[in-house]
Amino acid sequence: MGVIKAAITGINGWVPEYVLTNEELATMVDTSDEWITTRTGIKGRRILRGNGSGTSSLGVPAVKGLLEKTATDPLDVDMLICATVTPDMQFPATSNIISAKTGLKNAWSYDLNAACSSYIYALTTAAQFIETGKYKKIIVVGADKMSSIVDYTDRATCVIFGDAGTATLLEPTNDGVGIMDTILRTDGNGMAHLHQKAGGSVKPATHQTVDAKEHFIYQEGQAVFKFAVTNMADVSVEIMEKNNIKPEELAYLVPHQANLRIIEATARRMGIEKEQVMINIQRYGNTTSATIPLCLWEWEDKLKKGDNIILSAFGGGFTWGAVYLKWAYDSN
Repeated sequence: MGVIKAAITGINGWVPEYVLTNEELATMVDTSDEWITTRTGIKGRRILRGNGSGTSSLGVPAVKGLLEKTATDPLDVDMLICATVTPDMQFPATSNIISAKTGLKNAWSYDLNAACSSYIYALTTAAQFIETGKYKKIIVVGADKMSSIVDYTDRATCVIFGDAGTATLLEPTNDGVGIMDTILRTDGNGMAHLHQKAGGSVKPATHQTVDAKEHFIYQEGQAVFKFAVTNMADVSVEIMEKNNIKPEELAYLVPHQANLRIIEATARRMGIEKEQVMINIQRYGNTTSATIPLCLWEWEDKLKKGDNIILSAFGGGFTWGAVYLKWAYDSN
């Protein structure tokens, strides 16, 4: 009997219907389709509308769809982790709300926040519970309503982000597939360059913080770009070398969809071709915790059992890392 690994056995995504195009953004802020496309590669992004709609509104349909497509009884799910930087509220955890609305009555759940690296952090955490034999079915939700913390008068940030929800099912396998290795890193000094100024315990919400727009994303673009290019590329190469993966042996790199130039720089550093990189940033923008699983969901029918795949992310914190997995099933 082989070593137990945690394998992705199902993936599902859900995006809002409304598309905020570059052309519409140009009517809201001083920008243009050419300016946005040249700097980010983004053409449109999905935005969640409706009073009372939050991140759970993205996660719930993603989980329901996952349960249906994998024929999973919600009562058989042991655990749910919601990777998000935009929880519905400070408490209870958004994962608790999603679990209640999807019938996961036997699952315990909690939220995990590592900014744009949240999904790979949550995936790695969930894998430990599978590998120890503690649990058999775990769902990782990657969902963010980034439009809730975006200042649509700031052209440097408002063009980047969109909203989406995803759900990933993890189960044990001893078939030589699954999550093979992970490398996760953190450097808290990066806080100065990318953060949300107010709303936490250090600076609770006041009339003044709202007026000063301190509940929106603050980002120093150049500093973040340089750090992301270097570290996403380095950690991706490191996990390839550690596991003796040659560029031609890699089926896909699944990079966090933050910026097309960062993605292209990472691929060049890894020595892989464009066809080996999953890219959908042009349609969805940066959906933070949802970008990587959204790619896996869209490419699912192209994946084959045993495919070597590397997931790579970088986020505020700074947080970054890479996951090496062998795909666990033929989708066709």
